Amino acid sequence: MILFDLKCGQDHVFEAWFRDSETYDAQAVSGEIACPLCGDSHIAKALMAPNLARSSETTDPARAALMMRHLRAMHEEITKHSDDVGEKFPEEARKIHYGETAKRNIHGSANLEDARALDDEGIEFAILPPLPGRKDS
Repeated sequence: MILFDLKCGQDHVFEAWFRDSETYDAQAVSGEIACPLCGDSHIAKALMAPNLARSSETTDPARAALMMRHLRAMHEEITKHSDDVGEKFPEEARKIHYGETAKRNIHGSANLEDARALDDEGIEFAILPPLPGRKDS
């Protein structure tokens, strides 16, 4: 396993694990990698400092698999207990926040500009990292 620092077209930097460099290349070309903050799939490797691991340090694929199971479970739990409002998320979040509609749990999508505007208005929301390999998360 190899850890890369990645950067999206919006200049968000994040880390991702890959089996090897070729796996990263294949997933990047096919658009399977998305920024966990904004969902942008225009990804490139970011500059990163070398990591000189001690001999006692090893990468644990089982830990990575466990984390992925937790992320999938989190997605399932959130989508099971909320209404999918799709691209109307910013509009619906505002209606709920300002009392124009009944309070309820919602999920959907918003671009970075809309997310910043919601935050500026004091509207609470969370960004759910997308599941790798899925365009609809």
